[in-house]
Amino acid sequence: MSTNTDLHARREAAVARGVGISHPMAYTARAENAELWDADGKRYIDFAGGIAVLNTGHRHPKVIEAVKAQLDRFTHTCFQVTPYEPYVALAERLNAIAPIEGPAKTVFLTTGAEALENAIKIARAATGRPGVITFAGGYHGRTLLTMAMTGKVIPYKKRFAPMPAEIYHAPFPYEPFGVSVADSIRGIDMLFRADIEPERVAAIVIEPVQGEGGFIPAPTELLVALREICDRHGILLIVDEVQTGFGRTGKMFGIEHSGVKPDLMTIAKSLAGGFPLSGVIGRAAVMDAPEPGGLGGTYAGNPLACAAALAVLDVIRDENLVERANAIGATMKSRLERIASRNDVAPITAIRGPGAMIAFDIVRQRGSYEPDPDTTKQVIARAREHGLIVISCGVYGNAIRLLVPLTVSDTVLGEGMDALEAALDG
Repeated sequence: MSTNTDLHARREAAVARGVGISHPMAYTARAENAELWDADGKRYIDFAGGIAVLNTGHRHPKVIEAVKAQLDRFTHTCFQVTPYEPYVALAERLNAIAPIEGPAKTVFLTTGAEALENAIKIARAATGRPGVITFAGGYHGRTLLTMAMTGKVIPYKKRFAPMPAEIYHAPFPYEPFGVSVADSIRGIDMLFRADIEPERVAAIVIEPVQGEGGFIPAPTELLVALREICDRHGILLIVDEVQTGFGRTGKMFGIEHSGVKPDLMTIAKSLAGGFPLSGVIGRAAVMDAPEPGGLGGTYAGNPLACAAALAVLDVIRDENLVERANAIGATMKSRLERIASRNDVAPITAIRGPGAMIAFDIVRQRGSYEPDPDTTKQVIARAREHGLIVISCGVYGNAIRLLVPLTVSDTVLGEGMDALEAALDG
C-alpha cells in the first residue's frame, strides 16, 4: 500500500499545481463518522468535514445503505432524458421545508458553484435584468461567474482576469474590520448612484454566514434591510446556503435565524452526505421563468446523490442533528473562551458562529486586532501533529474554522478540542 510520502511524490508529478491542499502529507485511506486514517495509518479527528460536506459524518450507515440500494437499480439516465423518482421525491421534501414564501420549486445540479450560476440565470430570466450585487469577503465558487461574484482576490481571482461584467460588491459588516451594517447599506446606495441603477439589478446575493470570508454571520439587521431594498426595487434576494445549510448553524438553513425569507436559495455540500449534489430552491413563479432546456446538466440530480440526500434528511430528523449542532457549538465556544483567557497560548479573539459553524481569529497581540496568518498556519500544522484536521479561512487567512460532523460523539469532540488547545499552546 502507498505511503503518504509515495502519494505526495505522485501527486506532485500528476496533479496541477493550482489545486491547493491544506494537509499535503495526510492522504486519507479510510474514514468513519468524525475520524479518518491516513495512508501511514495515523488517526485524525476531522474538524474540517470535507469543508462542511459531512454534517452527517463520514459514511453514515443510512446514507451508505440508501446509495447501495439505488446502485442496484440504476446509476444514471440523465434526468432530462428519462426522469426518475428520487429527484422528484427530494425536490418535494426540500420544497416543504425551505423558508420560501408561498409555493416552491427546486432544480438539482452538481456543485455549489453550478447552483450559484443557475440561480443567477433564473434571476435574470425572471427579472429581465443583468446586474448582480454580492459582498466583500463572500465566496460563491471558482467558475468564471462565481469567481467574479466572490469578494476575495487571493487565491480565487489572481491571474484569471478579466471578470464577467455586471457584478458589483458591497462592504460586509464586521466589527474588527471597522465595517458596520450602516456602512454596508451606504455601500449599496453608492452602487445605485455610482455604478448601476436598481432597476437594472436582478439579484442581491448573500451568505447567512460568510464561509471563506471568515465565518462571519450576517447581522439580522442587514438581512432585514436587504429584503426591504429588494422588495422596493423589484430585486430578487438570493441566499447562498451552500455552507450553512442542513443543520450546521443550529437551524435547518442559516437564513432562518433572521426570519427573512429569500426568493431563491442555493444548496450543496452537506445536502448529500459526501455525494456531489447541489440545487436551487425558490418561489415557484421565479423558478419557472427559464424556458424548458434552459436549466439542467448531464449529471445534475444524479440518482445516487438524490438517494443519499433523502437519507441525509432522514438522519438529520431522526438523530436531531439541528439541536445537536447547538450543543456542539456551545461546548466549543465554552472551551475556546477558556483558551482565550490563557496568557501562554497564541492570542485568539472573535470567537463566533451560530450552531456548530464556529470560528476564531489568531492575532499578533491580545487586546488588539492585527491578523497573524503565519501563526495560523503553524497552529494548523501543529494540530495535524496532534491528530486533528482543521482549516483556515478569512480575508487575512487568520481565522480557524471548526466544522466537525454533527454526529460526533462527546468523547471524540472533547479529544479534538484537547488537540486544538495543544496546537495553540505550541
